[in-house]
This record gives sequence, structure tokens and C-alpha cells, in this order.
Amino acid sequence: MSEVKPEFPNTDPTPVPPTVNQTEDEQVVTPWSVSSSGGIDYNKLIAQFGSTAISPDLIDRFERLTGKKAHHFLRRGIFFSHRELKDVLDAFEAGKPFYLYTGRGPSSDSLHFGHLLPFMFTKYLQDAFNVPLVVQMTDDEKYLWKDMTFTDMKRYMYENVKDIIAVGFDITKTFIFSNLDYVGTMYPVILKINKCVLANQVKHIFGFTDADNIGKFGFPSIQAAPSFSACFPQIFGGKTDVRCLIPCAIDQDPYFRMTRDVAPRLGYLKPSLIHSKFFPALQGHDTKMSASDANTAIYLTDTPAQIKTKINKYAFSGGRDTAEEQRKLGANIDVDISYQYLTFFLEDDAQLEDIREKYSTGKLLTGELKAILIELLSKMVLRHQQARASVTDEVVEAFMSK
Repeated sequence: MSEVKPEFPNTDPTPVPPTVNQTEDEQVVTPWSVSSSGGIDYNKLIAQFGSTAISPDLIDRFERLTGKKAHHFLRRGIFFSHRELKDVLDAFEAGKPFYLYTGRGPSSDSLHFGHLLPFMFTKYLQDAFNVPLVVQMTDDEKYLWKDMTFTDMKRYMYENVKDIIAVGFDITKTFIFSNLDYVGTMYPVILKINKCVLANQVKHIFGFTDADNIGKFGFPSIQAAPSFSACFPQIFGGKTDVRCLIPCAIDQDPYFRMTRDVAPRLGYLKPSLIHSKFFPALQGHDTKMSASDANTAIYLTDTPAQIKTKINKYAFSGGRDTAEEQRKLGANIDVDISYQYLTFFLEDDAQLEDIREKYSTGKLLTGELKAILIELLSKMVLRHQQARASVTDEVVEAFMSK
């Protein structure tokens, strides 16, 4: 039998990202593996993935359209890249609807700060544009990729949903769903995507081999499907032409590069994306946090004592070996994890600049910098824990039953 070809050729001219088996100058970024010999080069990643850097003009347009100051994640380049974000802003300016889509692969009982980043930014987007949000819980993905029981999978999903709700999303405009529960509604769209994508394309994009279980080959279509409003008739009344904006870490881009390729063949609009940088592990800027190693991450369940211990013991320092050398030479803030964390979470630009100037010139010691970070993260975790404590089973049901 001859090979069945897609009905139309590839309509998205962006290059296919390297698979899990490929490297480019020792930099590997896939949905399951992120590594680099000297830290992630995000400019190289933009060229490699074929996305577009977020420009100052685009940030200015955000502020003009929303009437709000741009989120510090945008101003500081933490969300740094996009695909056709202009299309979403054009639609909003013309009074046309769009919605947000993000997700979480639940693999532990608690989120860490790296997991929290896209949800913090997504809340800003929902508040600024006053739009619906759908959150996909990819419990099926974690079952396929990890040594996990169904019982664990369901528990992790439910606990993670509570953490997501605690971020403060609008209950009237937010739908959180488990793939295990909602896949039936999405299945017509999933089926259409499956028919457009060949097995050799999936192997090339995601690095799958004949040794992988067949569930992995089908999963990209499941993550792609919520990009299309046809999957949510209860929200959009059957409309299939509502634009979608996906805030995500750059390692998720291969899924949506595939999605954008098939969209025109299905008669759907291509989703737009806005990409974030990775939140580094405590041990250094070369990698992102890992849920499999508790000492690489600050978790939202950590106590103030645990946060203090982790930062003081594990946070890689760009400061000098002695206080005398630090005062004389200053710190290397480019590799200092405590300072890097402050760029993510300290919202006050003037205070951050004051810390940068003092730490880099030796007016501030490493212990003093870490104390600032410990206080900041401890307050953030306490606020989150208090918000989470108010998330009852009834609240969870309300978010997941639309």
C-alpha cells in the first residue's frame, strides 16, 4: 500500500524543532528534556524554532489596548517570543473574541515556582483582556510517560487543580478539565488532527521511536485540540472561528508548531503563542526546575524554614568567595540564582535595579541578597497556601463542570 499523504502541503514555514535525539551546540530543548552546556541561548532558540522576538513596540501595543501597564514578565523579557501575537491583538482591537489556553501535566502533589510562572502570566492576560480561559490537565500524558498508577494520576490532577485555582482566575470565565474526563467532547477534533499527521512526522518532531508506546504517538493531537474553539461548544456556542492565544514555556512549542500546520487543512484558525523562558533550578542557570528532585525547586507547600534552607544551601551564587572579595569585585548577577529569582518575582522595578546595582558592585553581600529573596518567596508561598485553603471541593467542581 502506498503512503497516504496529507491533503495539503505544510502551510507553516517555520522550521521543525530538533527532536530529542538532536543537539545544536549542545543545546537541547524538547517537551521532555532541556539541557545546555552553558545556559540556554534564547536568541539561538528563536532562530532554531522560527518564532519571533517580542519587541518594545509589541509591549507598547499591549499597554495601549488594555489600558494597563505591561506585566513585568513582558517588560523584563521573561516572556520573550511569540507566534502571530499580532493576530490576537488585531482581533481584540476589532472587537472580535479570543480565548486563552494553557495547561499542566500533573506529576506531583504540589506545584513549584517554575510551574507557577505560566499561570501567573495567564491570570494577567485574563484580567487585562477579560477573556475566557481553558486549562488542560494532561493526566493522560503523565500516565503514558511516567511510572504512575491511575490512583496517583487522579490525585495529582486534583491537587494541582487546587493550586491553579488559588492563583485567582475568574471562576465565571475559566474552565479546567482533565483529559481523562473531557476527551470524548474533544474527540471529533482529535480525530481530524490524527488524520492529518503522519507517524513519520510525529517521530521527526518529537523524537519518538518504534520502542515508544503507541499512546505517545497519539498524545500530540490531544494537546493540540484545545487550540480550536470547536472543542468547547458549551463556551463558544459551536463557533469554530474564535482565536486562541497559548501562553507556555518555549519547550512546548513543538506541539503547537504541529497544530499550526494542520489548522488550515481543518478550516480552523492557527493558534497564536507567547513563550516564556525557563525558571532555573536552584543549582544553576543551565536547566529548569525538576519535580523529580525536591532540592532543585521551591514548592508551594514548603514551609518558611524549608525555603530558607533551600535558598541558603542550594541556590548557586555569583558572589565572591569572601566578603572582602565581594565588596571589592561585586557579584556576577548573570549566574547568581537568587538574583535571577528576584527578576522573576520582585515586581518593583526600582527596587530590583537598586539591588542589581548594589550586588554587582559589592555594596550588598550574598547572604543579604538571599535574605531578601527568602522573605519575598516566603510571603508568596504563604499567600498561595492561604488562597488554596479556601478552594473547596465545591469550588473545584465549579471550575471543572462548565
